[in-house]
Amino acid sequence: MFEAKFQTFADASQSGASGPRLKMLRRMLAEEKLDGFLAPRADEHQNEYVAPCAERLAWLTGFSGSAGFAVVLQDKAAIFVDGRYVLQVRDEIDEKLFTPLDIGEIQPARWLADHAPKGARIGYDPLVHTSAQIERFAKALEGKDIMLVPLDRNPIDALWVDRPAPPMGQVSIYPVRHAGASVKTKLALIRKKMEGADALLISDPHSLAWTFNIRGADVAHTPIALAFALLPESGAPTFYVEEAKLSAKAKDALEKFLSIASPGRLLEDLREAGAKGQTILFDSATAPVKLVETLRAAGGKPKLGDDPVALPKAIKNEAELAGMRAAHIRDGAALARFLAWFDEEAPKGGLTEISAAEALETFRREGGGLRDISFPTISAFGPHAAIPHYRVSESSNLKIGRGVYLVDSGAQYLDGTTDVTRTVVVGRASKQLRDHFTRVLKGHIAIARAVFPKGVSGAQLDAFARRHLWEAGLDFDHGVGHGVGAYLSVHEGPQRISKFGTTALEPGMILSNEPGYYRAGEYGIRLENLVIVEPREIVGGEREMRGFETITLAPFDLNCVEPSMLTDEEADWLDAYHANVRKSLSPLLDAKTRRWLKQATRKVWS
Repeated sequence: MFEAKFQTFADASQSGASGPRLKMLRRMLAEEKLDGFLAPRADEHQNEYVAPCAERLAWLTGFSGSAGFAVVLQDKAAIFVDGRYVLQVRDEIDEKLFTPLDIGEIQPARWLADHAPKGARIGYDPLVHTSAQIERFAKALEGKDIMLVPLDRNPIDALWVDRPAPPMGQVSIYPVRHAGASVKTKLALIRKKMEGADALLISDPHSLAWTFNIRGADVAHTPIALAFALLPESGAPTFYVEEAKLSAKAKDALEKFLSIASPGRLLEDLREAGAKGQTILFDSATAPVKLVETLRAAGGKPKLGDDPVALPKAIKNEAELAGMRAAHIRDGAALARFLAWFDEEAPKGGLTEISAAEALETFRREGGGLRDISFPTISAFGPHAAIPHYRVSESSNLKIGRGVYLVDSGAQYLDGTTDVTRTVVVGRASKQLRDHFTRVLKGHIAIARAVFPKGVSGAQLDAFARRHLWEAGLDFDHGVGHGVGAYLSVHEGPQRISKFGTTALEPGMILSNEPGYYRAGEYGIRLENLVIVEPREIVGGEREMRGFETITLAPFDLNCVEPSMLTDEEADWLDAYHANVRKSLSPLLDAKTRRWLKQATRKVWS
């Protein structure tokens, strides 16, 4: 469906406005006797960052955020975003066409059940939805006489005539000196976790990158290759990847332990496996429902579960940890140069949110080894800092003056991934700001100093970061920390520190430690370091214990700290941390920046 007969629709939709595009989509759906369509911001792998050709939601609605979901009916349409984007979505869409809704208050499935007419047929692209997502819609629609219809082709692709071509970024072999383990070792480890399945379908490109010791260049900010792999219980895996992404050198290296096939071959191989009655394990979080149902329809047995690669990938080996530590020293030096420069330039009144973000990237590039930033820099002044996931644009770009500036940024280096947030004040910090900043800092220190038994999860630590805010009737609405990959995704699971973090924290896992506080319309505070879970020996202790090693190296703004609010233990931690920052970074800095750093890392009660 949705082929050449719709070319006139597609031509008419290229004005760039959402109105004509939505109108043409509805006409296309009507031609196919469909009453609606589900349009997630997603690709075939449920990636956080997607290639331009997968930005279907942005093309249809104008919304450019990293998470969203549209439901289009013939007489109405809605777009659902989370709390990060409730303000941005209204600036970017036409509210006469799409009703913006907070996904935390109403789910798309519930809205569809309430608004679709009786007997409606709702189309969806089974390559960009997981089985769990479709099951949630089906459950919400029970008893509503509304049918979900999987489509052979995404109708937006038929309409979008100037759609960018799929990415063909080159696959590179990731050196074992950085990876720390051979592919053979990793395959053996994964096979032990396949729960008796005949094969595992690897659908998460991050898991592919880790398993096969490769990196790619198909999306921004994360070095992954968009591809799939089928790993049998024994024998060589099959890697389904566009051959144009493979140099002769990369192909030769990969073919020593796997077979290479065209992505178009995957459905055929799943049908063959189904005909043999095989059981295949699918990652419930990333596997397209199209692949699951293809196996089932052919007689196979899909088994949906957690990705068995995720946990081994999260527990970094010594080579990965050494690389992450080294990357953070270089990154810390770049950040120190930026903060020293900012301290001198910001009071002059010539900086903007964009120019500051550009300067930080320049400092990182000059430091050497930068492959990419690990996510779009959050460069936020004043009231914008109160928006936890603010994204500066030409239209929103504020001039930086007296007040609070928050910068959340990170980088990708061959040996590691960084993510760090600092909040600084231009001018004098008010008593209120010092109080709020110090409460956030006390929460940060509480996580950094935490000691806990084996088996403890992030959910059990989350309150450590909030206690001092709670005592003042304050809080923040995001988690305390997320997992981080090693030259992979800056947002990695399954480990996290939040009320929903149920995975036990194991030595080698890397997480962020980033409590915050946001005063709407005035300022925001977030203080973020990355930490490694490590074994911790307790003299006389009876349990196997864990703690954290902090690897981020950057000074906290002491101008925002109220020393009288710190305990002796907290002040000692802060002084020791700053002493380590000074010792680690000074050899990489020029004399002027070293002088600035010495003052920035002075003792808190000096």
